[in-house]
Amino acid sequence: MRIQAPRGTEDVTPDLAPRWRHVEETFRALAARYGYGEIRTPTFEETSLFVRGVGDTTDIVTKELYSFRDKGDRDISLKPEGTAGAVRAVLEHSLCPPGTVLRLSYVTPIYRYERPQKGRLREAHQLGLEILGSSSPTADAEVIEVTSRTYAALGLPETVVLLNSLGRTECRLAFRSAVLNHMAAYLQDQGDEVRAKAERNPLRLLDSKDPAAQEALRGLPPITDFLEDDSRSQFERLQQLLTDAGIAYRLDPGIVRGLDYYTGTVFEVHSTALGAQGALCGGGRYDGLVKEFGGADTPAVGVGMGIERALIALEAAKALPEAPRPEAFVIAAGKEAEDSALALARELRQAGLAALTDPNARSLKSQLGQADKAKARLALILGTDEIEKGIVQVRVLDASERMDVPRAEIVQKVRELI
Repeated sequence: MRIQAPRGTEDVTPDLAPRWRHVEETFRALAARYGYGEIRTPTFEETSLFVRGVGDTTDIVTKELYSFRDKGDRDISLKPEGTAGAVRAVLEHSLCPPGTVLRLSYVTPIYRYERPQKGRLREAHQLGLEILGSSSPTADAEVIEVTSRTYAALGLPETVVLLNSLGRTECRLAFRSAVLNHMAAYLQDQGDEVRAKAERNPLRLLDSKDPAAQEALRGLPPITDFLEDDSRSQFERLQQLLTDAGIAYRLDPGIVRGLDYYTGTVFEVHSTALGAQGALCGGGRYDGLVKEFGGADTPAVGVGMGIERALIALEAAKALPEAPRPEAFVIAAGKEAEDSALALARELRQAGLAALTDPNARSLKSQLGQADKAKARLALILGTDEIEKGIVQVRVLDASERMDVPRAEIVQKVRELI
C-alpha cells in the first residue's frame, strides 16, 4: 500500500512554495515596518494551557485538540492557535514588564481535528500579530490596520472588516443573561450537552451553525446596546481611527469569535473573493488572558490570519503572483564542455543570478527541453566551438532569438536581456 499524507494535511510542493513565501514575506515585511518582533513557540504545549486559555467549553478544546500523553505521562496537545503559546512565552521570558508595550508577530502551523474541507485542514498555517501592554483603541486599530494592509499588499481586492465589541465584564454578564432569556425556548428543545455549553458560555449560541439557533436569535438586541459609557466611547474611537486610516469596516453584532479569551473588540476580515464563506481571519482583545496564565493584569489584542484561506482568496481573485523564473539554463553541448558550463553557472550565481544545469549531461535537444520546462528566460550554450572562440551562444527562449556573446561579457549581457 502506498503511503500518503495524513487526511487533512497537504504537501507544499516546489511549484506552490513560491506562493507561500509571497504571503509570508509580505506579512513579515509589513509587521517589521510597524515594529513587531517575530516569536517562534513550540508546536506542542501542555494541554492545560489551551484548556485555560482557549476555553473548556469551546469546540476547539472539547472536540478538536490533538492531545496525547508522552513517555513522561504528561498531557500534551498540538497547538490549535497561536496566541496562547505566545502569551505563555511572554510570561516565561518576562518579555513585557509592567508599563511596557510589546509587539509580536509569528508564522506557525496549527492543528485541529475537524472535518477537512477546502480552506479548513487539520494542519493549517497561521500568521499572527499580538500587542500586549496597551488598552488603547489605538492598539486595536493598529492590529486591524496591519491585517488589512497585508491583504492589500498581497493584491486582494474588496476586503472589509466586520467589527463588534463585547464590552467589559459587566456588559458581557448582562448580555449573557439576555441571550439565555431570549433563547430559553430554543434551549428547551436541545440536548443536555447543548444546554450545558450554553449555560457555561451563552455567547457560543451567536455563532452556532444550527439553522434553528440562528432563527431563534432573530430579535435579540445587539451586544452594543449593553455597552457601558467607557466601552462605547472606546468602540467609537476605534471606528474613527479606522475611518482615518482608510480601512473599510462594517458593524456586525454577530461577530463574537470562537475562543473564550476574547473581551472588548472582536473582528473578522472578509473577502468577496470567497463568497458566502468569506472570512479570511479573526481577532480581538483578550485583556484577561495574561492574568489567567499567572501574570500581571495586562491588556492585549491580536489576530490570527490563515495562510490557506489567503491563498484560496488570491486564486479566486486571480491575484496570485507569477512563479519566479530562473534567469539562465546553462547547457554543456558535449562532455568536453561540462566543466566550462559548470564554471559559467557558478559565475552567474555569484553575481546573484539564478542558473540551472543538467547534472546528467544529456543531449543538446534534451537540455533545451529542460530549459523550457524550467521556464528559464535564457539558454546559455557552451560547446567546443564556443569555448575555442571565447563566446557563449545565447538563446532568448520567450522570443526564439539567438546571439553570440563574448564570454567575458556574459554576466552583463544576461542582466540586460532579463
